[in-house]
Amino acid sequence: MVNTDNLISITEANQNFSKVTRMVEEKGAAVILKNNVPRYIVVEFSRAEEMQEASDEDVMSISKRLIEQNREAYKVLAQ
Repeated sequence: MVNTDNLISITEANQNFSKVTRMVEEKGAAVILKNNVPRYIVVEFSRAEEMQEASDEDVMSISKRLIEQNREAYKVLAQ
């Protein structure tokens, strides 16, 4: 869900970027609209890093599960 309080037009963002940064600081994110469609999201850098780390953890979790499910096939392929 997109919080409508976090929306800002690309024109306004270009003219008043400090408003975008204040919005990010106060609300955690800013969604920039282009032609009334959400196009960009601005978040604090530390939050972006956390999002990336979570994504990497998801990949590792899925990998481990697939290895467990297909352990016998991997053993045969390794021979």
